[in-house]
Amino acid sequence: MRIGLLTSGGDAPGMNACIRAVVRGGLYYGMEIFGIRQGYEGLINGDFVQMGTASVADIIHRGGTILQTARSAAFMTDEGIKRGYEQLQKHKIDALVVIGGDGTLTGGERLHSLTGMRVFGLPGTIDNDLAYTDFTIGFDTSVNTVLSAIGNIRDTSSSHGRTTIVEVMGRQCGDIALHAGLAGGAETILIPEKSYDLDDIVKKLQAGRDRGKRHSIIIKAEGVDISSEKLAETLTERMEGAEVKVVILGYIQRGGSPTARDRILASRTGVRCVELIKEGVSNAAVGIKGDTVVDYPLAVALAMEKDSHLEYQRICDILL
Repeated sequence: MRIGLLTSGGDAPGMNACIRAVVRGGLYYGMEIFGIRQGYEGLINGDFVQMGTASVADIIHRGGTILQTARSAAFMTDEGIKRGYEQLQKHKIDALVVIGGDGTLTGGERLHSLTGMRVFGLPGTIDNDLAYTDFTIGFDTSVNTVLSAIGNIRDTSSSHGRTTIVEVMGRQCGDIALHAGLAGGAETILIPEKSYDLDDIVKKLQAGRDRGKRHSIIIKAEGVDISSEKLAETLTERMEGAEVKVVILGYIQRGGSPTARDRILASRTGVRCVELIKEGVSNAAVGIKGDTVVDYPLAVALAMEKDSHLEYQRICDILL
């Protein structure tokens, strides 16, 4: 049996650990593994390379993806999918494994539905915005990267008596902001899933200043409907004598060596993916619920609605 493997969309720490798990898991079960470089774009262009045990040696700790990644506008069309399928047939690939986020798994589901190709999705994205799994590969590392940045920013904010707005990634999902803000002791957390009141934010920050607090940290998800610059301008106007700075962490959140949690999640889901292929399953998205590895048909997984972590929000309301 021949398995194709690609990473697509934004890179995430732990993708290499996942590649390693699929390659070595496949070899263990007697399969041939072919890596596809540059995601769906590489699939369309036929950029295939056979992989062995040595291909994935010493990569479990590395960030990024050794297969590289790209966003493919061509693969969003039926014609692009057809061209990709032709390459899979040319290389005699029996099943395709895709590692990435919502867009990647959606592309895989379309490939399956249009051609009948066996396709399997693994959740590689820092955003944690896939509803079928509690956590995605790369999320934990990203949260810890933000947490480290909060600690550094707090030092200088306290020294200068500043309020600092720290903008984090996540698109329309506020999980990075929610988890990092809770763990980092932020004074305020703004996420797209929950409305906010500028009056309440000002009151909370002013109360801290009145009791002698030297600094304040606001964690803001990028999907919130006010820009960080506009928020800083508004707070400066409404709090006399306040100095408000903005720090946009950006792509630093995508890099770095994956945490143990991400490496283990990548390894468990990668091996389970190979086992599903061996068992004859036609398509699946593999993830985790609690401490159990789970799988759903791709269309079912993508149709699920993500919860808003109401328990985390309730704790933040009490503690912040």
